[in-house]
Amino acid sequence: MFNRKGKWVDAMDGSDAIAALPIDKDDPLYDEEEIESGRYVLSSTADADITSLNATVNGYDPVAEKAVYGPMLTLAEFKIRISDAIREYFDSADADEVVRGIEEMKCQDYHPEVVKRAISVSLDKGPRERELISRLLTCLHPYPLADQDLEAGFELLLDSLDDLCIDIPDAKSMIGSFLARAVVDEVLPPAFLSNRNNTHPGDGVVEKAVSLLSREHCTARLEKVWGPGDGRPVSELKAEMDQLLKEYLLSRELDEAASCIREMKASHFHHELVKRGVTIAMEEDGLDHTSNSSSLDAMAALFSFLVRNAIVSEFQVSKGISRLRKILPDLKLDVPAAPAMLDEFEEMAREGGCLPAKTTNC
Repeated sequence: MFNRKGKWVDAMDGSDAIAALPIDKDDPLYDEEEIESGRYVLSSTADADITSLNATVNGYDPVAEKAVYGPMLTLAEFKIRISDAIREYFDSADADEVVRGIEEMKCQDYHPEVVKRAISVSLDKGPRERELISRLLTCLHPYPLADQDLEAGFELLLDSLDDLCIDIPDAKSMIGSFLARAVVDEVLPPAFLSNRNNTHPGDGVVEKAVSLLSREHCTARLEKVWGPGDGRPVSELKAEMDQLLKEYLLSRELDEAASCIREMKASHFHHELVKRGVTIAMEEDGLDHTSNSSSLDAMAALFSFLVRNAIVSEFQVSKGISRLRKILPDLKLDVPAAPAMLDEFEEMAREGGCLPAKTTNC
């Protein structure tokens, strides 16, 4: 067959050299998408001058005994492998394995497809999977996915919205959240949103992302856009906290409680743990909380232990107490002594070293 210099080179399958034939659209193997993308594989020979093409050797074909230039896989093969890798990632949560797999495929030209496939696959999953994908994008940037790969990938995703919305009605809202989260995680420049808005005015997805980024404390909010911690819904995490705190009051085992709190991986949501813990202790003690074995004393001991071991921060304890003060009128309906009990807990917490010298409202 002819190379780009007009010279004859050996065919890849080792057969006699043949001239390139016109592409037949009626051929059952014809793939319009690949033809339009201009993808091709070049093999080096003694007669062909490949160096002038500025191509990078990506592998070696042992059958043809030649170096291979360009992507090692077709686009269709790459899509299948990426989809499989993402599904395995949902089970293992091992982002490093995904990174290694992408590097081994040596298909840099197809890297934008990683962004599109990863987010698309997660749309019909749960919050945990979407949180994993947001974290994966952070791990993939800036290598092996460069800035232009991320931007091109989101462009592909936005251009395929109509098809995605057929099967997933909430796709636009979720992709808007992915966009905003990517900006907060610094894997996507804010200019991408303005550029997209200029070329596609009235794009609801971009407007959704801009709206999320315009909120007060947007960074903290978007870090848990898929739910607190590992992506679980807030309601599920609250239920787990209640169970943990009640079990602690029964066993009074500090190490066991601390281990469970670590496993939650929800450090930015620990203020809720404080709020729920003190509330449960108040309800347990009722009017009688003066004994050394009271639930309020035990709860103060727990949070002092957690702060000393750097599991819960002083800020989170302070924020939890501030939130409790805001709902004191409601707490008094069930526990009339709630204001006095909260003051007592705050004093014990300060003495235990889990509050700064003076608490601040958050």
